[in-house]
Amino acid sequence: MTVEGEKLLREELSELKTIIRPQISEAIKEAREKGDLKENAEYHAAREQQSFAEGRIKDIEGKLSNAQVIDITRMPVSDKVIFGTTIIVADENNNEITYKIVGEDEADLKKDKISVTSPISRALVGKSEGDEVTIKTPSGNIIYEIVEVKYV
Repeated sequence: MTVEGEKLLREELSELKTIIRPQISEAIKEAREKGDLKENAEYHAAREQQSFAEGRIKDIEGKLSNAQVIDITRMPVSDKVIFGTTIIVADENNNEITYKIVGEDEADLKKDKISVTSPISRALVGKSEGDEVTIKTPSGNIIYEIVEVKYV
């Protein structure tokens, strides 16, 4: 995962442990005070939230404990596409598209972040500026030319 991805996961984990978890505990406490738990919708909703939050905490802790964080700014700069680089490609109509290759959990196409396991990433990794890359998609082949590789 990238440094940015690790930072975001650590922030989410901190929020879950310091803000969300206490809020849920308080909601459970308040719901218990209202009496019969069998028919108490507030209690059941709070317990469901608690289950979700605890599952997410375990998930994040597991990911962070197994993560290999790669700081692209400490890598020797070249024109080669590797994990963590930001790539500007041009399609057949010379429209430029920017992608950043990130870990699976960080991928967000709306933010131009694509997973290292995606077909686009797999086609781009190992290539250099100026190379032409053909990506096979269900709707046909896409041809990109790598315009620029940034190590930021």
